Amino acid sequence: MNTGADARPDVFDQRDEDGMVELLDDTPPSELHDAVRESATICPATAIRLGESS
Repeated sequence: MNTGADARPDVFDQRDEDGMVELLDDTPPSELHDAVRESATICPATAIRLGESS
């Protein structure tokens, strides 16, 4: 099963010991924005929330 963190390993990681999602890149390039949004959508624990910056 693909989790939200697994979908974008260049932006998110998931710790083995407790499953906590870690943010690796808090400002991913614009070409990844759609994929990052998809990661948040498919995250089964809703652990990924996004905010838009101006």
